[in-house]
Amino acid sequence: MGRVLGWMTVVMLCCTAGAAVAEEVGDARLVEAQAAFDEAAKLKDAGSYPEALARAEHALALREAALGSSHPDFASCLHQVGDLYRRQGDLARAEPLLRRALAIREATLGENHPAVASSLNNLAILASAQGLYDRAEPLFQRALAIQEALPDNNLLIAHALNNLANLYSDKGLYDQTETLLQRAIALYEAAPGDNPHLIASALNNLANLYLQQRLYDQAEPLYQRELTLQEASLGKDHPDVAYALNNLASLYVQQGLYGRAEPLYQRALAIREAALGKDHPDLASSINNLADLYINQGLYGRAGPLIQRALAIHEARFGEKHPGVSYALRTQARLYMMQGLYGRAEPLFLRALAISEAVFGKNHPHIEESLHDFALFRLAQHRLPEALPLFTRALAISEQRLRQETLGFSEARLALFLQQLRTTEQYLYSLVREHPRDARVRRLALGAVLLRKGRSIEETARISRSLYQSMGAEERDRLERLRGLRTQLATLSLAGPGSLTPADYQQRLDALASEGDALEADLAKRSAPLRARTRLPPPAEIVGQVAAALPRDGALVELIAYVDSPLGPQRGTPHSRRQGQLRYLALVLFPDTSTRALDLGPAAPIDLAATRLRDELARRDARFRTSAQALYRLAFRPLLPLLGNTRHLFLSPDGQLGLVPFAALHDGHHFLLDSFDFTYLTSGRDLLPHLQDTPPSSSVFVLADPDFHASPRTRPVAPSGNAPTLAGHSGPPGSFSSTPHADLAATPWASLPGTRQEAESIQRLIPQTQLFLGTEATKERLFHLPTPGVLHLATHGFFLEDAPVPEGSRAVVKFGALGDKARAPRPPDPLLRSGLILAGAPPRGPDAPDAASPPPDSAPVTALELAGLNLWGTQLVVLSACDTGRGDVKLGQGVFGLRRAFVVAGAETVVMSLWKVNDETTRALMEAYYRNLLAGLGRSTALREAMRSLRLTQAHPHYWAPFISVGRDAPLRALASPSRQTPDGEPARGR
Repeated sequence: MGRVLGWMTVVMLCCTAGAAVAEEVGDARLVEAQAAFDEAAKLKDAGSYPEALARAEHALALREAALGSSHPDFASCLHQVGDLYRRQGDLARAEPLLRRALAIREATLGENHPAVASSLNNLAILASAQGLYDRAEPLFQRALAIQEALPDNNLLIAHALNNLANLYSDKGLYDQTETLLQRAIALYEAAPGDNPHLIASALNNLANLYLQQRLYDQAEPLYQRELTLQEASLGKDHPDVAYALNNLASLYVQQGLYGRAEPLYQRALAIREAALGKDHPDLASSINNLADLYINQGLYGRAGPLIQRALAIHEARFGEKHPGVSYALRTQARLYMMQGLYGRAEPLFLRALAISEAVFGKNHPHIEESLHDFALFRLAQHRLPEALPLFTRALAISEQRLRQETLGFSEARLALFLQQLRTTEQYLYSLVREHPRDARVRRLALGAVLLRKGRSIEETARISRSLYQSMGAEERDRLERLRGLRTQLATLSLAGPGSLTPADYQQRLDALASEGDALEADLAKRSAPLRARTRLPPPAEIVGQVAAALPRDGALVELIAYVDSPLGPQRGTPHSRRQGQLRYLALVLFPDTSTRALDLGPAAPIDLAATRLRDELARRDARFRTSAQALYRLAFRPLLPLLGNTRHLFLSPDGQLGLVPFAALHDGHHFLLDSFDFTYLTSGRDLLPHLQDTPPSSSVFVLADPDFHASPRTRPVAPSGNAPTLAGHSGPPGSFSSTPHADLAATPWASLPGTRQEAESIQRLIPQTQLFLGTEATKERLFHLPTPGVLHLATHGFFLEDAPVPEGSRAVVKFGALGDKARAPRPPDPLLRSGLILAGAPPRGPDAPDAASPPPDSAPVTALELAGLNLWGTQLVVLSACDTGRGDVKLGQGVFGLRRAFVVAGAETVVMSLWKVNDETTRALMEAYYRNLLAGLGRSTALREAMRSLRLTQAHPHYWAPFISVGRDAPLRALASPSRQTPDGEPARGR
């Protein structure tokens, strides 16, 4: 697949300092030289390099004759001629001219003159084009230092920042690249005058960065804007327009949009051939990219001649050890591999890899691409032992990228980056399917799972923990701003557009989300130094460390939903027509580090069985046992030979399997509740001890039975039992009933007397428990609690979909004031579609109404807001409400909803529900659960025993199986008995 090479897309920094001085204007030769010099500059800007070079060389000869060979004006001509040779790809002629110009300028103007900075920049650009990055970097840095020392020099500073950023991109230092480019773009846009070409060039380089990181949605609008600016300012046939076309096409190729890419590549090639000639390196890049596209389409006959031509141009211009040569060699090797000509392909793969390692070092992102292609080639040769070290190296480089590049990413951007990394990661899971008995393959794939699965949750949690452990005043202020933005976004999302037009409403949502992302990224950067102290184990050690954390009688079961990809070339089948199938893979790890693997088959029947079972359990269907047995046969019975006698399972599900209780699966004789002890994990990585080292809190807080009826004036007519609700599966895909925030607050939620009894029973068992009931069970109270050891929330829960509400459940009753609101697009962020309903609280501050004004009846609190709680030190969160374990399933990253929010906030263990739970039976289940915890049972084991106890009186798993425990299984550490004070110092008023 074609990729954009940074050394092709550098912004030039050309200075014309040293024009003929006043006392010399009488010399006709100098007047003619100045005219030729100016004409050459105009021709260069128009992309007419050969004509420009002729005029520049004429100016050079005239100035040397009139001024001698040590004058700064002569140096300016040397600089111009050298720059034009470089632009035409003739680096051998360019370098001595540029070096000579630098020496003259340093001698005559001093080492800190702007013209010296210009020479340094051009020499650095030249070194970058040669792949000599270590030589280029100090030149760029010195040039930037000179420019920054000069007053009112923002435009040239932007040039220097842009060029240095481009170098860092070439070196794979992407975290440093983005900051420099954003600063450069800001300076270009703020600079006086019209600078569309300069802005476009910086936009191109930022888009290139995002393309390298596979952030396609962020790259495309930048490329589109760049192309528009370049065409408007330079015309449609300028070489810089070809850059924009080439890079936009490469974006489409990476997305598999070949039909959109080909005409752009063709147009870029035509522009370059006309403007630059038939042997320019940029033309070779276009030719090679087009050939790569044809390989992906299976058009091998078209690709071969193009590759040969591109390789010949690169070798003629740069010799045999240049990045462009490496890329052309790899493209040709891929062509031979696809044609089954392995003998021809192998030496090319080896040579391409050697060149890339010599230029970039052994850990550059470009090396990862070469290693991956070479590994697939080895598999095509049926040489698995030689392929595995290549896959292993590629994974290590990819992991290094993840740890370095994402330190300043917002959560949304990190999730997108991880999603793109899965493209190559999934090859390892396909490798296990083909070689399940090879221990080396299993260990490699398991290492990838343990490093990547649920990674966005963990990284976001690590940011939260670092901030709360080391926050200064500035960090606290920014965190409070982020919390406020999230509340505004949640309120506006649930409220709907109101009087705003749809366009204005969406613009406001986008603005709040964008501002929140920027604050998240800033906080991520601020927490980076502390996060770096608690790095994850390297890929080679992760499996062993997780195995060591398992109890002796336990086993980790990782279930992975992945797209199966062909591992070898399929002759005659183009890349564009190879569609993988979604499948499930099981990887099992034991405490002695031994592993087992099993392909569970296509995902479709497993997902269908899982969804059917969950729905039948949710609606108390008497026929559920057929579905429970069907899912058992598909997803669990095949694992039994792998598990042996192990019955204590740490289960990390994926896909739809994350939304079913495995305890309710039935083997035809018994529920799995009777034979297995399940502890659910986001990833086996959760077992690592360094992720659980926060000192535990000793307090216990319960918010229950919120008062939803503060004022009779706000109570609308009660709905029927079949009104649309905020949970379930019956609504059409991609839609939900409009749920204005004000209407949520005014809805007459059914009172939940069982939650009050539940809270009081917990207090009887744990006397130091602080209860907040009725009007005290508020959103504001929750967000101002000190860090609890145990937090129990018993109220209504919601997940935005439509389904009937069983009578007496803890689900949100309906949408809208009267349940008659029109449908509207649901908020795209699942963290805005999941939440809890608490009691409202009167506003505070100078604009608050008088004390006689009633508070709102209820206050929805979304998962997005709850993710900002400080629960570091919280051992257990119990979400005793409906649908608190549900959300949007993101393959490889878990369920996005309330469960994710509380894990990110720091909770060690979260107990949550998978459907709408009954008020009375949930009270009984929770009372039994806390008794078991106080008896010293583990947090998951205690829940299992409570389920068994409830099953004695409630046989249907609808009642005893709705809750799962995600996180640590260890018993609760001792809870002290502090004096019962509320957070603001008032006596506790729990009843």
